[in-house]
Amino acid sequence: MTERGTEWDEGHPERLYVITRGRSGATERTVLDLVTLVVAKSRPRPAMQPEKAAILRLCESPLSVAEVSAHLALPMSVVTVLLADLLAEDRVEARAPVPKAQLPDRALIEAVMNGLQRL
Repeated sequence: MTERGTEWDEGHPERLYVITRGRSGATERTVLDLVTLVVAKSRPRPAMQPEKAAILRLCESPLSVAEVSAHLALPMSVVTVLLADLLAEDRVEARAPVPKAQLPDRALIEAVMNGLQRL
Protein backbone atom coordinates (compact mmCIF):
# COMPACT_ATOMS: atom_id res chain seq x y z
CA MET A 1 0.00 0.00 0.00
CA THR A 2 1.26 3.45 -0.83
CA GLU A 3 0.78 6.36 1.52
CA ARG A 4 -1.81 7.80 -0.85
CA GLY A 5 -4.07 4.78 -0.43
CA THR A 6 -5.47 2.87 -3.37
CA GLU A 7 -7.90 3.78 -6.09
CA TRP A 8 -10.34 1.04 -5.10
CA ASP A 9 -10.96 2.05 -1.46
CA GLU A 10 -14.23 3.81 -2.26
CA GLY A 11 -15.65 0.95 -4.30
CA HIS A 12 -14.75 -1.73 -1.75
CA PRO A 13 -16.20 -0.98 1.69
CA GLU A 14 -15.34 -4.52 2.78
CA ARG A 15 -11.67 -3.52 2.72
CA LEU A 16 -12.38 -0.76 5.24
CA TYR A 17 -14.23 -3.30 7.39
CA VAL A 18 -11.18 -5.56 7.33
CA ILE A 19 -8.77 -2.72 8.13
CA THR A 20 -10.76 -1.78 11.26
CA ARG A 21 -11.76 -5.37 12.14
CA GLY A 22 -15.38 -4.28 12.03
CA ARG A 23 -15.02 -1.42 14.50
CA SER A 24 -16.32 2.05 13.78
CA GLY A 25 -15.00 5.24 15.33
CA ALA A 26 -12.66 5.63 18.28
CA THR A 27 -13.52 4.41 21.74
CA GLU A 28 -15.06 6.74 24.29
CA ARG A 29 -11.69 6.95 26.07
CA THR A 30 -10.01 8.20 22.91
CA VAL A 31 -11.25 11.56 21.68
CA LEU A 32 -9.73 12.51 18.36
CA ASP A 33 -10.99 15.33 16.21
CA LEU A 34 -9.86 16.73 12.88
CA VAL A 35 -7.25 19.06 14.37
CA THR A 36 -5.75 16.71 16.96
CA LEU A 37 -2.02 16.49 16.29
CA VAL A 38 -0.47 13.04 16.07
CA VAL A 39 3.23 12.25 16.29
CA ALA A 40 4.89 8.84 16.13
CA LYS A 41 6.77 7.57 19.17
CA SER A 42 8.25 4.54 17.39
CA ARG A 43 9.00 3.16 13.97
CA PRO A 44 6.86 0.58 12.19
CA ARG A 45 7.51 -3.09 12.88
CA PRO A 46 7.96 -5.48 9.91
CA ALA A 47 4.78 -7.50 10.63
CA MET A 48 2.61 -4.45 11.37
CA GLN A 49 -0.66 -3.78 9.54
CA PRO A 50 0.29 -1.70 6.45
CA GLU A 51 -2.04 1.18 7.27
CA LYS A 52 -0.70 1.50 10.81
CA ALA A 53 2.88 1.38 9.49
CA ALA A 54 2.01 4.13 7.01
CA ILE A 55 0.61 6.27 9.84
CA LEU A 56 3.84 5.87 11.83
CA ARG A 57 5.93 6.85 8.80
CA LEU A 58 3.71 9.87 8.06
CA CYS A 59 3.70 11.08 11.64
CA GLU A 60 7.45 11.36 12.16
CA SER A 61 6.58 15.07 12.27
CA PRO A 62 3.27 16.11 13.87
CA LEU A 63 0.27 15.89 11.56
CA SER A 64 -3.39 16.51 12.23
CA VAL A 65 -5.84 13.62 12.05
CA ALA A 66 -7.38 15.26 8.97
CA GLU A 67 -3.97 15.35 7.24
CA VAL A 68 -3.35 11.68 8.04
CA SER A 69 -6.76 10.82 6.61
CA ALA A 70 -6.05 12.80 3.44
CA HIS A 71 -2.56 11.34 2.92
CA LEU A 72 -3.82 7.78 3.30
CA ALA A 73 -7.02 8.43 1.30
CA LEU A 74 -8.98 6.71 4.07
CA PRO A 75 -12.17 7.93 5.75
CA MET A 76 -11.78 9.79 9.02
CA SER A 77 -13.65 7.04 10.89
CA VAL A 78 -11.14 4.41 9.75
CA VAL A 79 -8.16 6.60 10.63
CA THR A 80 -9.53 7.28 14.13
CA VAL A 81 -9.88 3.53 14.77
CA LEU A 82 -6.30 2.93 13.65
CA LEU A 83 -5.02 5.86 15.69
CA ALA A 84 -6.89 4.63 18.77
CA ASP A 85 -5.11 1.28 18.37
CA LEU A 86 -1.73 2.99 18.01
CA LEU A 87 -2.45 5.15 21.06
CA ALA A 88 -3.35 2.06 23.09
CA GLU A 89 -0.10 0.42 21.96
CA ASP A 90 1.79 3.63 22.97
CA ARG A 91 3.19 3.95 19.44
CA VAL A 92 1.85 7.49 18.83
CA GLU A 93 1.09 10.54 20.91
CA ALA A 94 -1.98 12.70 20.32
CA ARG A 95 -2.25 16.25 21.56
CA ALA A 96 -4.46 19.24 21.05
CA PRO A 97 -3.14 21.82 18.60
CA VAL A 98 -1.43 24.88 20.02
CA PRO A 99 -4.24 27.27 21.00
CA LYS A 100 -4.38 30.73 19.54
CA ALA A 101 -3.10 33.39 21.87
CA GLN A 102 -5.95 34.91 23.81
CA LEU A 103 -6.01 38.64 24.06
CA PRO A 104 -6.64 40.19 27.46
CA ASP A 105 -9.94 41.89 28.14
CA ARG A 106 -10.23 45.28 26.42
CA ALA A 107 -11.36 46.96 29.66
CA LEU A 108 -8.22 45.70 31.41
CA ILE A 109 -5.97 47.10 28.67
CA GLU A 110 -7.72 50.48 28.85
CA ALA A 111 -7.39 50.54 32.65
CA VAL A 112 -3.66 49.81 32.40
CA MET A 113 -3.21 52.49 29.72
CA ASN A 114 -5.11 55.04 31.81
CA GLY A 115 -2.99 54.15 34.86
CA LEU A 116 0.23 54.54 32.88
CA GLN A 117 -0.87 57.92 31.51
CA ARG A 118 -1.47 59.20 35.04
CA LEU A 119 2.13 58.44 36.06
